Amino acid sequence: MRSTVGRGTGTGADTVDRDPAIDLVRFICLALVVVGHSMMVSPVLRPDGTVTTENTLGDQDWFVPVIWIFMVMPLFFVTGGATGLQSWRRLKARGGTAAQFIRARLLRLLRPTTALLAAMVLGLSLARALGVDQQVVQLMATGAGMPLWFLAAYLAAQLNIPLLAALHARSPWLALGLLLGLVVAVDCLRGALPNLAYANLVFVWCAVQQLGFLAVDGWTSRLSRSGLLAIALAANLALGLVTGLGLYTGNMLVNLNPPNLTLVLLGVSQLAVMELARPVLAALAEVSWIGRLVAMAGSRSLTVYLWHLPLLGAMSGLLLLVPFPKPAAGTAEWWWSRPLVVLALVILLLPVAAAFGRMEDRTTPAPTIRCRPAVAGAAVVVVFIPVADAALSGLSLGLLAAGTVCFSAALLLLRGSPLGRRQPFRRRHGRRTIASGLK
Repeated sequence: MRSTVGRGTGTGADTVDRDPAIDLVRFICLALVVVGHSMMVSPVLRPDGTVTTENTLGDQDWFVPVIWIFMVMPLFFVTGGATGLQSWRRLKARGGTAAQFIRARLLRLLRPTTALLAAMVLGLSLARALGVDQQVVQLMATGAGMPLWFLAAYLAAQLNIPLLAALHARSPWLALGLLLGLVVAVDCLRGALPNLAYANLVFVWCAVQQLGFLAVDGWTSRLSRSGLLAIALAANLALGLVTGLGLYTGNMLVNLNPPNLTLVLLGVSQLAVMELARPVLAALAEVSWIGRLVAMAGSRSLTVYLWHLPLLGAMSGLLLLVPFPKPAAGTAEWWWSRPLVVLALVILLLPVAAAFGRMEDRTTPAPTIRCRPAVAGAAVVVVFIPVADAALSGLSLGLLAAGTVCFSAALLLLRGSPLGRRQPFRRRHGRRTIASGLK
């Protein structure tokens, strides 16, 4: 990964020297997530009036080998680690503190997420008041809230960047080895202690994020193309070995929650492949219409990610209530209807992005905003109380409401105050990128 990877962290000053190839990668990953979910969500109205969901894509015989290619979550964390580390280094060079970094990361993810939670609570409460079956409301709450697990894991990894960056500065390979050791230890003990497996929501993704740290320091840029190819092949051979021996399932969707060692191996492979494809990615990113599309989508990337499943679930549920042709899931007609579903979802996302996307806009972060470590720590605890409950108990309407309250309280804690003489914030505009939200 060249030295330009992930320079900048958002709009304005944060977009200085951004790597357009990385922004294109993130755009592709986000598009694959949206399209993939459109092929998974299949509400079914049973003869007895109950509603269930089917994962049509996951039920296909060819799904397991294909998901090895299209499981892009590790790549999100690799690129997020690169941009996060450089953001922390810039803030630290200007005299910023870890508490200020944590505050900025919390604010960037909590603002759009709190708006989503509040809208979901309002919408689902209205559905209950109108007589929608409790089972349907619960189903919608669970399905629509699925993107939140990724944000929780992503946030946990990002909040650890100051600590992990210090370990990385002392001994990069020892830091990565320590995280890998924790991942393997949790995997070995998850049979006896099932709840311990959720610790890998932190250890696995921090390890994958650490790969981005290595890339920022030029480790991948010093490798030849044959070296990168060898790393990609070795990672996939290791994946084949651990899954072939039955140590892990070959289904990467199952391996995703809670995550395990296979996701780290996949992250190594994806980093190497991304570096191999960099010349092509850079050329594509320079095409004017592609650059404009990536910039437009990037300015609202977190909004798209958060809202695509709630909108998809609501749209699918409404279709069950109207006399509209509904082909059975998995049939040829169903597959042919998927492009129309994706198009309808994009159309629905446009007004939502217009209404809520401004929450992704932000003023230039500065070390002049005071944030005491105790306040930052309290905000982290408040945020992860409902997150931990959701991981152990599952999502429900009540938990979504509790999450809204906790996230709102964290935002109040993080308001901060200027250091010294109050300076007016000036919103600085610059090129918006796919990293504006998920970074």
